[in-house]
Amino acid sequence: MTDAGPAATETGAADAAAAAAALLDEVGRLGSVAVAYSGGVDSTVVLAAAVRALGPGRAVAVIADSPALARGELALARDTAAGLGAELVVLDTDELSVAGYRANAGDRCYFCKQTVLGRVAGYAAEHGFAHVATGTHRDDRRAAHRPGLRAAKELDAAEPLAAAGLGKAAVRAVARAWGLPVAEKPGMPCLASRIAVGVPVSKDRLHLVERAEERVRATLDEHRVGARDVRVRLLKHGFRIELDAPAHREVAAAHGLGDTLLREAAAVGPLGEGSLTAYAAGAVSTAARAAAPEGAPTR
Repeated sequence: MTDAGPAATETGAADAAAAAAALLDEVGRLGSVAVAYSGGVDSTVVLAAAVRALGPGRAVAVIADSPALARGELALARDTAAGLGAELVVLDTDELSVAGYRANAGDRCYFCKQTVLGRVAGYAAEHGFAHVATGTHRDDRRAAHRPGLRAAKELDAAEPLAAAGLGKAAVRAVARAWGLPVAEKPGMPCLASRIAVGVPVSKDRLHLVERAEERVRATLDEHRVGARDVRVRLLKHGFRIELDAPAHREVAAAHGLGDTLLREAAAVGPLGEGSLTAYAAGAVSTAARAAAPEGAPTR
């Protein structure tokens, strides 16, 4: 039996190099770009490509700051953009002023993207950037229900990752090849994604989610449980803590820790009765989430 390790590594490196080259080519065609930035791996790879292909003077990161953005995520985004040598512009956005966003009826992401990308497009036009680019990749385009993509299309946002044929695995491969600190960063959708469809989004609910997740993470750290994915979901009745499978198994094996996590989360405010379950990785459409029973894991 032969050892395929080095060959596999070389193949992976070649694939990453090809993906990076295709991405740099796509971004280079834009001339200048304002990247709708979140600090996650997808938009960071787009930003890194823009800095490489166009130079820092023709690329800018623009992040939308609202109650749906956790403070820790904003701090990480600042550090990551600075590490790339990119200018970061922070724009205050007010998605909560939009009735469709607040209603959270299943198409919340459409109203969110319409608001956020509209602000980024306004900044780009005012400061002479030819395009707005998002971190949408090929796998996103294949999803059954992504209302946010409709808003991006209406605003003519560029999607260089998807245009270059990069899916999520390729995006992470490029991030690793370029040594980006977010290469292994787990997905971190906005805080509004934790609120069940049909439950109106409000500033108070967003703050409850943020504080509850902070308490859960702090408690896990105290008990030396490493958790990659932590979600606190606000449901129509009560709340649910979701942990990645390894962390969930570790918590289940530790006598009383699950109850402690539920108490700590509930202590931040009126959340109602809680439950604890395993987090299901991967995108779940808003439509599927709306149709799923409350006990089903969601993204």
